Amino acid sequence: MRLWILITTLSLAICMSLVLFMLLPPNTLKLAAGTQGGAYTLMAERYREILAQDGIDVQIVHTNGSVDNAELVSNGLVDAAFLQAGVGVADGTAEAIGGVFYEPMIFLAHTGHAIPANPALWRGLTISAGKPGSGTAVAFEDFQTAVGMEANANTLLDLGFSQAVFALRAGDIDVAFFVSSIEAPYLRQAFGYDDIDILHLSYTDAIARHLDYADLVDVPTGGVSLNPVQPSEARKLLALKAQLVIDPNLHPALVNRLTMAAKELHSGHDVLTRRGTFPEPRGIGVPENNVARQLIEDGPSTWHNVLPYWMAAQVNRVFLLTLPILFLLLPLLRVLPMMYAYFRGWQVWKHYGRIREIEVQMGPKTTAAELVEMSDELEAVDHRISQLKLPPAYRQTAYHARMHIDLVQKRIKHLETQLR
Repeated sequence: MRLWILITTLSLAICMSLVLFMLLPPNTLKLAAGTQGGAYTLMAERYREILAQDGIDVQIVHTNGSVDNAELVSNGLVDAAFLQAGVGVADGTAEAIGGVFYEPMIFLAHTGHAIPANPALWRGLTISAGKPGSGTAVAFEDFQTAVGMEANANTLLDLGFSQAVFALRAGDIDVAFFVSSIEAPYLRQAFGYDDIDILHLSYTDAIARHLDYADLVDVPTGGVSLNPVQPSEARKLLALKAQLVIDPNLHPALVNRLTMAAKELHSGHDVLTRRGTFPEPRGIGVPENNVARQLIEDGPSTWHNVLPYWMAAQVNRVFLLTLPILFLLLPLLRVLPMMYAYFRGWQVWKHYGRIREIEVQMGPKTTAAELVEMSDELEAVDHRISQLKLPPAYRQTAYHARMHIDLVQKRIKHLETQLR
């Protein structure tokens, strides 16, 4: 007996260990960001600080931008990535936790420039339009199409962000185009020069209609900087939503932790957004992850406050899987006792048919030999019923059957007496 207890205990311990091992998520996460010193990289570093609190090592992968990030996540080379709205991924290769912050489309030019406010009229300008592999380059191509700008009307350069700022100040280019968080260091640097201003664009509402993934945001005068005042006048800027996307096979616990980090980092307010705008549980061209969407909309469960993050994530999933099973099991649990009671009763009832036949066959014309045969058969039935191992709650049926047999036996004895 003790050996069986030991074997059972060891088996349970091994099973629990295996379950816990399977539930434990990896302790590393590869996050595709952007160029070193860029907005995506700075944001990735903030994610790394938060996830390090739970022992998760975020390995930041530097790229040229969203296009490179999309390729990496599509090929399963990273676990998560920042993507600019409008940059797509191959079907089924990524899911979106959601939009996390605005990236305004910013055109910088020299103060006192003579560049038309209507971008469809731009001709002969030298424009820094983003490096290949960046979301900036993709956005500028879409912007050209949206405003009807001729492809060869201007000279486009693929300068880096900081290079573009220096080239603008040196007079080597007319316009520097950026799609980035307004907190990006190179933009902060550019806003510190009083000879550079944010270019005013006309017809931004119409342009936003043609760019179906673009929103409009209002930046008040001095909203970016008060010394010097940037922008010098209130601007209505086109803005794209940066989204955090993940590999669909990413461990559920890491999905939960990334989503909670997104809520912590992006739920506040800034110059462009009101409090609670982000994270937005909707993918822009990328299917959203259902677990992340529910966590953003409903918030964390109470388990997140008392259990490790990886365990809390699994408890929620177990509950979600268990509830449908319980709805199926509850009716079954009510039927099982009835089925068990019927089975126990049937063990006795199956003999009633023969008892009744013998009772009907008895009569004045029954011979002594037939009475003896009936008595022996009843005795055999009584013996079989007496050998049934019934629980106490179901023995009453057996007692009634044996009483019935006893009554029939008495009738047989009475008929035998009459025959003598």
